[in-house]
Amino acid sequence: MNILLTPAHIGSVLIPNRIVMPPMTTRTADEEGNVTDDTMAYYLARARGGVGLITIEMAAPEKVGRHRRHEIGIYDDRFLPGLTRLVDALHRAGSKVSIQLGHAGGHTRKDICGETPIAPSPVPHPVYETTFETIVPEQMSKARIDQTIAAHSAAAMRALKAGFDCVEVHAAHGYLISQFHAPFENRRTDQYGGSLENRARFGLEVLRAVKSAVHGMPVIYRLSVEDFFVGGLPFSEGREIAIWAAEAGADALHVTAGHYRSRPSAQIVLPPMRFPDATFVHFAAAVKKSIRVPVIAVGRLGDPATATAAVAAGEMDFVALGRTLVADPQWVEKLARAEPIRRCLACNTCINEMRGGARIGCVVNGAAGRETMFANPTPPRGERIAVVGAGPAGLTYASLVAEGNLVTVFERDSRPGGAFRYAGKAPLFQEVEASEPSFARYIADLTAVCTDKGVTFRFKTDVARMPGVLSPFDRIVIATGARYRFGLGMVATTLLDWGAGRWPGLSRLFSRPEFRDWFYYKARKGTAEHFTRLAKPGQIVVALGDAVQAGKSKQAIASAFEAALLQR
Repeated sequence: MNILLTPAHIGSVLIPNRIVMPPMTTRTADEEGNVTDDTMAYYLARARGGVGLITIEMAAPEKVGRHRRHEIGIYDDRFLPGLTRLVDALHRAGSKVSIQLGHAGGHTRKDICGETPIAPSPVPHPVYETTFETIVPEQMSKARIDQTIAAHSAAAMRALKAGFDCVEVHAAHGYLISQFHAPFENRRTDQYGGSLENRARFGLEVLRAVKSAVHGMPVIYRLSVEDFFVGGLPFSEGREIAIWAAEAGADALHVTAGHYRSRPSAQIVLPPMRFPDATFVHFAAAVKKSIRVPVIAVGRLGDPATATAAVAAGEMDFVALGRTLVADPQWVEKLARAEPIRRCLACNTCINEMRGGARIGCVVNGAAGRETMFANPTPPRGERIAVVGAGPAGLTYASLVAEGNLVTVFERDSRPGGAFRYAGKAPLFQEVEASEPSFARYIADLTAVCTDKGVTFRFKTDVARMPGVLSPFDRIVIATGARYRFGLGMVATTLLDWGAGRWPGLSRLFSRPEFRDWFYYKARKGTAEHFTRLAKPGQIVVALGDAVQAGKSKQAIASAFEAALLQR
């Protein structure tokens, strides 16, 4: 058996496998912070997919600590009914459940939390929540520190009452406890500032208070061990705090890195596609050598082989998969069945759009954040289906309808991927630096999924010139993408093949928002009309994504989910 599928303990709780879903804000709660049906559906999809331990997103232990609108609440007893309902449902689905107690500290605003933000010191904080604003928080007095520690204890007791198996204390990524750790943000001269021992004191007091409050329920400490900026916490100190946290009673260390002040970019908190797989594993492995409690590692561990090798080598005990499980809730089930997964691109669209006010979503998973919409799917059955175009929308559609139908994908090129293969050649994809291997791996695994499900591929077949090949089919799905106007297609692809997207001058041009808007959208037009007329009477015709109107890949793939699973 794959070691990732074997059970392991965190404290007294036996986790059914080594896969942990870390906390990621979804914005599925209502305005007050109550669990909704959408919250239930989102987390249930991951529990039903086999995740061993699901960590519900960051929930503030007191109202002043709320960092986002539509954030799950745990700072008042009124949230207990919804939390209890959520935990019960996830337990029935087979997962153990934790919740993260996370206090924003100075990384929030009065219009979000309703109070003047608090922090170790009154250092200006840049806060992006739908809009950008710099705030100056109020310095916490000793009495206010005690009040916040007590709020963590009370929130942990609510978690215990709601039936959670574990609770996680958030000491990472520039939120309150992490702010105490960083000298740049902690200018105090009392027992909570100055030396490392003093800067670590607040977080360790929170940890001890939570441990005392929950009567044996395991407590996980999520710690950024490296902040990646001058004045932040360096790894030499982060490792020391990890050791102290284990000695203070943490039942597991969730080792991460990064801070919203990180350089060159805060994106490193969720390492985007230009970063290597297993970005932070060396930090987790170093911490594990120094402590006796389990270590959870995070950061680009979605490749099954990479994650398996790291755990087998003893570099960590558990693997935390955040964006990976947004992209493929069935990752664990597929690992058990040795099936290809739906690869996360590490494009950070999920988190970047959420920060801008949107509900969590995903470029490659059109159901993410919309699970209730797909609760009762109605895919076609018993049909012969022709999919014209082997880009991401066409491959996605084919993979979703392959069971119960005879599906053939026609592609005029000699390989799958379509224009998506060129996305990695541009300087940016969405808002992160693009990387060709990320797209190639995604296309390869999506093609493998189709092949495993019996999809037939016919490459080097131009149906526009051979319309007769479509005659035997009941349904024709047009996923031919968009075409450049003015004959620019060959010029654009040739330039990208030459690597022009990374030439200094052209890279700046390709990265400008107005040029990207023109290049990807206004300079292209849909191709569906050209192919629709090839259909014969009685054949069902469906057009997807860019074939209808040039747009973003996220919308194209979402249209494939809707067309495949929501027949009307």
